[in-house]
Formats: sequence, structure tokens, C-alpha cells
Amino acid sequence: MLSRAASSASRGLAPALATLGARQKHSLPDLQYDYGALEPHINAQIMQLHHSKHHAAYVNNLNVTEEKYREALAKGELLEAIKRDFGSFGKFKEKLTAVSAGVQGSGWGWLGFNKEQGRLQIAACANQDPLQGTTGLIPLLGIDVWEHAYYLQYKNVRPDYLKAIWNVINWENVTERYVACKK
Repeated sequence: MLSRAASSASRGLAPALATLGARQKHSLPDLQYDYGALEPHINAQIMQLHHSKHHAAYVNNLNVTEEKYREALAKGELLEAIKRDFGSFGKFKEKLTAVSAGVQGSGWGWLGFNKEQGRLQIAACANQDPLQGTTGLIPLLGIDVWEHAYYLQYKNVRPDYLKAIWNVINWENVTERYVACKK
């Protein structure tokens, strides 16, 4: 459990971390002097090795770390949007499962993004009707409820299929779609 001070500090840190997405990659700065400028006290070969290998590694590692932060923030951002728009991840899962189970015949259950409202929404589309064409939502996650998607394994028990599908959703892909549609 975070202390009040730590919790307050982490809230203050979030806006700063969010700006990481806007930054360009860092690059190794050129030295303002020749590698041999400090000889005979510091060898040119040592300076070149330190600058072009060690310092370059630090710069590269910084870029990798910032990229991981951006990815982590994006994932947290999707989860926060789900909580905001549905109350909790559990409620979201229940609602999308129910909407998908309720499709009559063949079709899809969808998590989509309403760009005008800046909110996530759940929708269902019958048959092959596209989500964007019928609702205007940008598709983030689609659950195929055509019988061909589950009949061999789950027969006509769509709820069992819908319970299992949550174990194979590619959340990284859903997150990428969410981040891309918000731009």
C-alpha cells in the first residue's frame, strides 16, 4: 500500500510520464573535442571506447526504457478507460459477453471507440455488417459469434465459448488500436 506522500508523488509523476510519448529518441551527442585532446593523461582509445560504446549503450538503454514506459502507460490508459466507461473490468467483461451472447444467429460482439465522445462502447452487429458502417465506432476488439468460430469445440453452447475467448484475447493489439484511434 502506498503512503499518502508516495501516492501524491505518483499522481504528479503521471503527467510527466505521459509526455514521453511526444519525445523523440535520444541520440549520442558528439564530443566538442577530439578523442585525443586529453592525452597524455587520458588515452584517445579510452575516450573513444568510453564515448562510442559505453555512453552509446546508456543512450540506447534510455530509449528502450522510455519505449517500455510508453507501452506501459498505453496499457494502463486502456484499463483506466474501461474502468471509466464501464465501472470495472469485470463489468465490461460481463457486458461484452452478454451482448455477444445475445446476437441472434451469426454476428459479432464489439468493443469500439466513439471518437466524438472520446469513450469506449459495446455494440453488436449481425452477420457481416461492419461496426463502423452501422455504429460509427472504431473497432478495438471483435468477438466472432458465428457458429463456425466455436461449433466444433463448443457445439451450440455459445456461453462456454464466450467464457473461453477471454483467455486468448490479444490485449497488446487491442491497446495498440486504442492508442492509434485516439490520435
